Amino acid sequence: MIPEEDLGSGDLRLLEVDNPVVLPVETHIRVIVTAADVLHCWGLPSAAVKLDACPGRLNQTSLFFKREGNFFGQCSEICGVNHAFMPIVVHARSLDDYITWIQTRLEELLLFSICVNFCGLLLQGI
Repeated sequence: MIPEEDLGSGDLRLLEVDNPVVLPVETHIRVIVTAADVLHCWGLPSAAVKLDACPGRLNQTSLFFKREGNFFGQCSEICGVNHAFMPIVVHARSLDDYITWIQTRLEELLLFSICVNFCGLLLQGI
């Protein structure tokens, strides 16, 4: 969840996240969930999906978005103190936009890994 002071104009309080899920439209998608700590429930009402996440188990469902858009949901399990602050955001994009997004993310990760490796070498004194 994005802190209230970091929200931009038009952002939705308690629904915005820093890392949304980005998926292509008109593509069959398999979702596999699990939990590391307690029970969670991955709920995305506008996509008619509600899936329990249990520690030590895998649970799966499928998604198929017919149109582009932003879809909002949240964990609907009473899973702890910050239960109310576990939003889910899915951006459904055209296949071309999705491919562009993937390429951008891969370039960012490549640059990040180069920087981390370079900093590691500097710290070792090489």
